[in-house]
Amino acid sequence: MGPDVWASGAAYEPYVGRWSRKVAAEFLRWLAVGRGARWVDVGCGTGAVTEAVLRQADPAAVLGVDASAAYAEHARAHLPDPRARFVVGSAGALPIGDARADAVVGGLVLNFVPDAAQAVAEMARVARPGGTVGAYVWDYAGGMQLIRRFWDAAAALDPRARELDEGARFPLCRPGPLRSLFTGAGLVDVRVHPVDVPTRFRDFDDCWTPFLGGQGPAPGYAVSLAEDRRSELREHLRVRLPYDPDGSIPLSARAWAVRGGR
Repeated sequence: MGPDVWASGAAYEPYVGRWSRKVAAEFLRWLAVGRGARWVDVGCGTGAVTEAVLRQADPAAVLGVDASAAYAEHARAHLPDPRARFVVGSAGALPIGDARADAVVGGLVLNFVPDAAQAVAEMARVARPGGTVGAYVWDYAGGMQLIRRFWDAAAALDPRARELDEGARFPLCRPGPLRSLFTGAGLVDVRVHPVDVPTRFRDFDDCWTPFLGGQGPAPGYAVSLAEDRRSELREHLRVRLPYDPDGSIPLSARAWAVRGGR
């Protein structure tokens, strides 16, 4: 399988974008950055964190940076707030001067960048002295139940799928490695915190259809399969999920949030 694909904001939203928005709201409450701050949203994607900042934090300005032009454009189109601006750029070389932001954050991005240490060093560089640097990632190994159950079903049919499982691919997405990453960038008072949100699906189609959008590792794997194997995976996942009497699927998602001071 080739690199993870990030080319369609519309396809990403029903997959995990909608759940990232719930995590972003809790993440910002935990960060507790004051009003009137200048924010940078690294790996802004479709705008989940920026939207939450605009709604909850009364910022002076938010700059979203993403390597995907399609995602930056999606965020720009869906968040026309004059305080927000979106540009294409790399997390490893942010197009921002030193000490320009009060808060520098990243949602669901650090495990996907080529060099997470470099990305956090860049986040620290653009934060002002006394500023806040924060991020969150999914708990792929256990608490992000949708993705965990997908890979467990896939591996039961195809042992090679274990090599693609984010729980195995991204050891960074655990409290210890996240704390070490932030302290290694010279940040102080580093803390890690779990954020749990409900992820209820209307029915199985609401759960399965987003995997056909091809955005990210699990959907990328699903669409790479031949139709008969994809149908087999679909049924294998379907029977492994919990259902309420109305047919809805009650799952939850855990993210690990990390913060440090500049």
